[in-house]
Amino acid sequence: MMITNLKQPTICFTNPDIFRQKSQLPTSKFASFSPKIHQKSNLLIQKPLYLSNFDVIKGLGDDNNIFLLKKSRKLVKKCDAYEADRSQPIEPEIPSEASKKIKIGIYFATWWSLNVVFNIYNKKVLNAYPYPWLTSTLSLAMGSLIMLVSWATRIAEAPSTDLDFWKALFPVALAHSIGHVAATVSMSKVAVSFTHIIKSAEPAFSVLVSRFFLGESFSSGVYLSLIPIIGGCGLAALTELNFNMIGFVGAMISNLAFVFRNIFSKKGMSGKSVSGMNYYACLSILSLLLLTPFAIAVEGPQMWAAGWEKALSDIGPNFIWWLVAQSVFYHLYNQVSYMSLDEISPLTFSIGNTMKRISVIVSSIIIFRTPVQPVNALGAAIAVLGTFLYSQAKR
Repeated sequence: MMITNLKQPTICFTNPDIFRQKSQLPTSKFASFSPKIHQKSNLLIQKPLYLSNFDVIKGLGDDNNIFLLKKSRKLVKKCDAYEADRSQPIEPEIPSEASKKIKIGIYFATWWSLNVVFNIYNKKVLNAYPYPWLTSTLSLAMGSLIMLVSWATRIAEAPSTDLDFWKALFPVALAHSIGHVAATVSMSKVAVSFTHIIKSAEPAFSVLVSRFFLGESFSSGVYLSLIPIIGGCGLAALTELNFNMIGFVGAMISNLAFVFRNIFSKKGMSGKSVSGMNYYACLSILSLLLLTPFAIAVEGPQMWAAGWEKALSDIGPNFIWWLVAQSVFYHLYNQVSYMSLDEISPLTFSIGNTMKRISVIVSSIIIFRTPVQPVNALGAAIAVLGTFLYSQAKR
């Protein structure tokens, strides 16, 4: 481009696009600026330029009107333009492996912490108020209430369910109710640590039920892992100082019920698009409806009222807080565990469940000062190790 008018005292470039000619300016030259100025007679010849950001400093002489141009020191942000056929879509950012591990770690830490707190308050309530059927019902009622309020206030999105969903959920809820109340009955009779040691034998029940009722076969490693599980639980039970047959049987029934719960859930709920949080909420509501009439038949309002007065007189108002806390934390820890299934594999969940039992056993022994013999501790360690080997063998 040529500038031939030399009579103007000032030249202002307000739109640099007038200097651009597509045929002369390939894209590869946009980033460079190397002006070459040649003066012949009274004519200033300038080759085509791409002006980025310049300031006029001073005009020298009224006749020549030659301008000194100084490149601005302001930072010019590079703008890239793409033709339609060359543009590329922005790919979504893929979470790194480290962020995934952190997320899983947060799930596990929350899950274990809530479970430990629940077991502590649950045991305190049962020591002062030995009515496991009512306390089991209240924990389900609290969880149902929390979720109903969350759906009504739109804090959580309500699930879209139909009659087929609730029919498939019914056997799951029945098994969940039995397993929940059986575990609570066990904790009302024995130490929390002993209940969880026996409940660590759940993989053995899972293998046996799947093998003899469903005809599934497993690898030799899975069967071998059952030896330390059964042996460790047996050793811990024989050496338990506060052994109680009702407590032992309750924990065993809980294992069996939860195995069937998992089987029914896997068979009946396949293809149902409900999130983990809402799935457990629906499970709590249906389990509450199933458990309430049995709780009334087994214990009844008269026993509850008498026990309530005694607990308030012995403990005071703190008993009400214990009862609310155990109900709330029961729902929260189960809800987090079901939510974690949306993010992790079943194998990782199984390993996390094993580590959860270790945290509950150790914390309950420390808080309640449960006397533990060395042989009893060895049996618990062997059972937990067998559970971990089981989860690895099923990989």
